[in-house]
Amino acid sequence: MAGSLTSLTMQVSEMASDRTRLRNDMLIASTLVVAGVAIAALSLHAINAAPPQEMAQATQPLQTTPSPEPQQTAPAESKPGGERPTTPAPQPARPDADAQKAGARPALPPAPAEKTAPPIEKK
Repeated sequence: MAGSLTSLTMQVSEMASDRTRLRNDMLIASTLVVAGVAIAALSLHAINAAPPQEMAQATQPLQTTPSPEPQQTAPAESKPGGERPTTPAPQPARPDADAQKAGARPALPPAPAEKTAPPIEKK
């Protein structure tokens, strides 16, 4: 009986040490969880407390264009199989010389010298 009492006492002390170890492990784990939740809460509070950042736009917002003036002449009637009507004549893509002198920008930049060809001769 004395032998069994000794082994029983050893088992009880091992169980007590297991419980103490388990309690310490649970305490450490719960402390880490609470610390993580606290850090997350502080981070969210810091994000909400900061003034909102404004994003820069890559392109300028659209501007309204003035409505075109009504044309005085109506376009010519189209005829089946005929040429396309050219009245009123199409407007040039670039402003005239007077407008450029007044400060209007040309529609396209001037072509480089190596890409400029002599004028086409009429036959």
